[in-house]
Amino acid sequence: MVELRDIRSAADRIRDMVRQTPSKPSPSLSQMAGGEVWLKCEHEQETGAFKLRGASNAVARLGKVAGVTTASTGNHGRAVAYAARQLGLPAVICVSRLVPENKVQAIRDLGAEARVIGDSQDAAFVEAHRLEREEGFALIPPFDHEGVIAGQGTLGLEIVEEFPDAATIAVPLSGGGLLSGVALAAKSLHPKIRIVGISMERGAAMAASLKAGHPIEVRELDSLADSLGGGIGLHNRLTFDMTRRLMDDLILLTEDEIAAGIRHLWDRHGDMVEGAGAVGVAAILAGKLRGDEDGPLIAILSGRNIDPARHADIVKPEGT
Repeated sequence: MVELRDIRSAADRIRDMVRQTPSKPSPSLSQMAGGEVWLKCEHEQETGAFKLRGASNAVARLGKVAGVTTASTGNHGRAVAYAARQLGLPAVICVSRLVPENKVQAIRDLGAEARVIGDSQDAAFVEAHRLEREEGFALIPPFDHEGVIAGQGTLGLEIVEEFPDAATIAVPLSGGGLLSGVALAAKSLHPKIRIVGISMERGAAMAASLKAGHPIEVRELDSLADSLGGGIGLHNRLTFDMTRRLMDDLILLTEDEIAAGIRHLWDRHGDMVEGAGAVGVAAILAGKLRGDEDGPLIAILSGRNIDPARHADIVKPEGT
């Protein structure tokens, strides 16, 4: 079990390892949503994504180990590599062939080894488990881990401290680590707050598992929201149940809707945000997420690690 006290302890532990990210209002989205909308700029973390919170907390809790490893769709691996470098630990990050090259290179730039394994995150995890079993590496899972969930929950603390009257938090949903942590922190302090999970229609494992009533495997498909890909694990211990208990609504988006979210953030706010980070904005633009007269809607911009060359047709300014 993860409790509010674990999140508070994580906040103290990683205070000097992560940034307290800014928030900014969005007049254009507020008008569309019919209520006040604020953007939580988690894409301004040192490694470009919220994942640094959970990875830093999990790595900082370790004792003596040969090194650290994980399997990742990119952002978690980069965060683990960064945290390992801060603490002087070797890191081997296992990724699938679906992970964009810019994210793989970013891992290598931090001094970690990026080991490309197979066509899915599950395949990459096989190698990470081997490193844990045979070489004494500490495995830091991307979401289904007490330390990771507590670390992500520090984002929820920041949001409710800044917006004590927040009515809704829109959270990108993949394996559920971010949503579980944010929802636990927010609902522990303000039980009536609404938590909306947002993912893509193509290969959303948590959405499919919730519909089935238990964790299932899904085929990973290429998506603009590549950071939301990957399975949740057939033996998921924490995030499936926490997501099922704490999430109030789930929204799925098409690729065109995600692209519109990326474009809007670039055109109206000058923020280069990856597909996974733009899903809250995309849901508002698509008319699938509305504001609330009881308080602001907070959309988490979870990451910026988009390849601008690959997606130049999306992020170019309007009218060009």
